Amino acid sequence: MAKLFWLEAILPLGIIGVMLCVMGNGQYYIHKAVHGRPKHIGNDVWDVEMERRDKKIMEEHSNAAN
Repeated sequence: MAKLFWLEAILPLGIIGVMLCVMGNGQYYIHKAVHGRPKHIGNDVWDVEMERRDKKIMEEHSNAAN
């Protein structure tokens, strides 16, 4: 039994790993439920502003075409 001392660390490491996965998936599903789509990785304020600008331009273009 003396050579299995590392086995004591498996349970706490497993618990920590599972909790990290639960927290990450919780954030994913909450964001998806609120916004209707998954969060983009690396999406900062600049990207959000450019997305709004592009959406506004596309709406103006479609309104001008009609």
